[in-house]
Amino acid sequence: MSRSELQCDVLLSRFREHLQEERYSPDVARNYPFLARRFLRHLEGCGQTVESVSLADVECYLSALGTPVSNVTRRRHRAAIAMLLRLVHDQWPPAVPPTTAHAIATGTTVAEFDAWMKDLRGLSPSTRRYRRAEASWLMEWLHGQGKTVGTVTVADLDAYIAWRGASMRRTSIAGMIATLRSVLRYLHERGHLPLDLAGAIKGPKIYALEGIPSTIRPEDVERALEALEQDRSPLGLRDYAIWMLATTYGLRAGEIVGLRLSDIDWRHERLHIQHTKTGASSALPLLRGPADALFDYLRHGRPVATDRAVFLRSQAPYRALANGSTIHGIVTRRLAAVGVFPTGKHGAHLLRYSRAASLLRGGVSLKVIGDILGHRTERSTAPYLKLAMEDLRSVALDLPAGVAP
Repeated sequence: MSRSELQCDVLLSRFREHLQEERYSPDVARNYPFLARRFLRHLEGCGQTVESVSLADVECYLSALGTPVSNVTRRRHRAAIAMLLRLVHDQWPPAVPPTTAHAIATGTTVAEFDAWMKDLRGLSPSTRRYRRAEASWLMEWLHGQGKTVGTVTVADLDAYIAWRGASMRRTSIAGMIATLRSVLRYLHERGHLPLDLAGAIKGPKIYALEGIPSTIRPEDVERALEALEQDRSPLGLRDYAIWMLATTYGLRAGEIVGLRLSDIDWRHERLHIQHTKTGASSALPLLRGPADALFDYLRHGRPVATDRAVFLRSQAPYRALANGSTIHGIVTRRLAAVGVFPTGKHGAHLLRYSRAASLLRGGVSLKVIGDILGHRTERSTAPYLKLAMEDLRSVALDLPAGVAP
């Protein structure tokens, strides 16, 4: 056996062990090593090592498979090769380093901005992600206009805001401008921007408590829960437990995704929640409905894995759900399954607002609702008062005679 064949066998052995450890399906465990071996033999025939493979080499190989190969088969080849190369390179596809002077300078500035937000401001990863993106968009837009950060004017910023906000709602524009102000303050503080222009940009006026949170009818929530309860698949057990947490406690998507096994205190019947928005933590009573749903999922639906997150992917590799957007998809998909297509805000926040509305209708005080939802002050809970529409109608004054509505 040649040295290259021995190296190939060692790598394929690691590949098979990885598939078994991550508990991939028998079909994947059987087919992927075969496809990976075929790719490695192609590299050997070209006199190329697996360590030197580039993204272009992979695309060239996939193109050479020929037209009779279906798209499904081509995607399977691509997935097997990518998994193999992640074992070798740790990251695949590889990160493409910037090559132009502008791209290098932008990357350096954004990286320094991120370090400043993390080390000096202690901002959360999600907040830093939004602000990094805004900084990148601003510098890319300026570059396209033949401008630099050092020469930017208020008129340039107005044009940038008009471009960014072309398809945004008023509240989104206001949030974008608030993020932009933080970027401008940092650039001025670090000497990149001669003048502090943060206070010179204006956004739409947003009035306190002006919007009405989106909700769905209690009967629609019950229909979705009843349908979920009938789904005894591992995916159904997971989604039902997620729905029970969201509809009982009004948890945010990030709080559901971040829930750990150690956060469930079975002995004292407590559920420990780390609130993503405020950073505070609270202990909620572990009620019978959510407890039964969690127990059922953990015993019969949750895959065996080393990851300590409560909710895992339903397919290999069995890892924690990526982010709160996953919860958004679960809520939207399960509502659509029972014919409910809400307007306005979707996802876990829709169930959060609906839970607050049901508590208000039940006569629960604003302070208790705030404690359940993880608010720091009653001011944060005040917008939920607008959900008590029937109570508001009962105190509304009649219009004076002769005044049109």
